[in-house]
Amino acid sequence: MRAVQVVQPTGPADVVVTDVPEPTPKDGEVLVDVHRVGISFPDLLLSKGQYQLRPEPPFTLGVDFAGVVVSGPAGFEPGQRVAGVAGHGNAAERVASPADTTFALPDSLSFDEGAALPMNYLTAQFALAERGRLREGETVLVHGAAGGVGTATIQVAKGYGARAIAVVSTKEKAAIARAAGADEAVLLDGFKDAALELTGGRGVDVVVDVVGGAVFTDSLRALATQGRLLVVGFAAGQGIPEVKVNRLLLNNVDVRGVGWGAFAMVRPGYMQQQWSALLPMMESGVVKPPIGSTYELEGFGRALIDMEERRTLGKSVVRVRD
Repeated sequence: MRAVQVVQPTGPADVVVTDVPEPTPKDGEVLVDVHRVGISFPDLLLSKGQYQLRPEPPFTLGVDFAGVVVSGPAGFEPGQRVAGVAGHGNAAERVASPADTTFALPDSLSFDEGAALPMNYLTAQFALAERGRLREGETVLVHGAAGGVGTATIQVAKGYGARAIAVVSTKEKAAIARAAGADEAVLLDGFKDAALELTGGRGVDVVVDVVGGAVFTDSLRALATQGRLLVVGFAAGQGIPEVKVNRLLLNNVDVRGVGWGAFAMVRPGYMQQQWSALLPMMESGVVKPPIGSTYELEGFGRALIDMEERRTLGKSVVRVRD
């Protein structure tokens, strides 16, 4: 079968599609014919050898997938539509996915949307509910709001009854964020003053920051009293920002790390609980992933390059089979 592999961690241009043996599922694993694979930021880092996971090459990329069950343990029936997630290994025509990280996909969602769900939406749910302690009626400011994690955060925030303010770099991206459900969209240049104006000078309750870099200090300044700045990533690539803790004390605000994988992967059943929390949002239509570009399997490397060059809007998806 075909799979997308890293032979040498020298970047997305060197990712290859090659033949590998079909997987043999172990106890507790679901054998799935993959229809779609989502493009994720860890894939890009893995292709460069820059991710915290360092699998020995050659290895298969692919974090998110959606497909059809071939066989599985109790609770999974042949022909059932599912989505799943792993650190890597899912960009292949067939995968053996742990039952704990494989989820029933509602009929209302396509395979494209299914492949866009797991990592981004579970991260968003963990960030907002577990780390951010988001409450109904609060205001969430979302950086990188037109990307996969950004649009997921907007939708999950709305699912929890919050107001979502999107921060974007262009008017085109503002339209993407609004279409995803953002109540307002503001440009990155001057976002702090815009957020304060939109909240009557009070500030926002939660900032979700996947960008890092230069936006960090102004994100702190945009917080209301007892606001929470959630650090999800550093997509800007401008180094890891630092915080002067006196600012936290004076304004009674928090900076909280969001490491979904490190938390969820070592807690059996946790991701299934998260998926259950998201299901009502999927069924209501609040959670419906916006799909950006689609690629064939041979275009996986090209999709990673587009992500690296910040051309990605919404979630990019790779088509494995019809």
